[in-house]
Amino acid sequence: MSLSLTWIGHATVAMNIGGYTVMVDPFLEENPATEETVESVHADYILVSHGHNDHIADAVALAKKNNAPIITTLEVARWLDDQGVQTHGLNLGGQLELPFGKVKLTVAMHGSQMPDGSYGGCAVGFLLTSPLGRKIYIACDTALFGDMSLIGEEGLDLAVLPIGDYFTMGPDDALRAVKLLQPKQVMPYHYGTWDTIQQDPDAWAKRVSSETEATVHVLTPGDTLSLIE
Repeated sequence: MSLSLTWIGHATVAMNIGGYTVMVDPFLEENPATEETVESVHADYILVSHGHNDHIADAVALAKKNNAPIITTLEVARWLDDQGVQTHGLNLGGQLELPFGKVKLTVAMHGSQMPDGSYGGCAVGFLLTSPLGRKIYIACDTALFGDMSLIGEEGLDLAVLPIGDYFTMGPDDALRAVKLLQPKQVMPYHYGTWDTIQQDPDAWAKRVSSETEATVHVLTPGDTLSLIE
């Protein structure tokens, strides 16, 4: 069964799980880190972590183009419902079983205002479990928090963590996150898009490799990481 993750750029990733394409936080048309557009990508399902524009900007257009349901929080789902798309509005700790596996909403320490300024509830991360039991944790926008150790108890095959600082945790806290999560593999993202979040991912990778047992994958936007399923 296929299982891979493509970093499109910034906080947008596309996973292929058993032939289904799952797009996380689609930010395409105005994303300086990618040349992909709504027309150039496909999505069978869309995950939206919170209401900030750099995570939700192209969710409606992508959902309508592909007739793809959006899995998100209840508050964001209500806003999206008004845009005429199909949604599943979950809450923290809630889980949904879909053809590509299970999606569970995890805590993320971050805000969530909608693009029009309306209330967006709380931000979340995602814990995905593939049909064969592989566990992928996408932290999305978050600060470091101690209960990452509880997420780590799931036995993570891959953790995708922001390292950009300024809007999310930076390299130091992301390293501490790896120590709490104890994933087999880790990938940094949410950095380099703008001057405010420039980081050296290779330097971070060296620190992670020297202080943890995790294998680090530093991708360039457009690169794909294949996982053994």
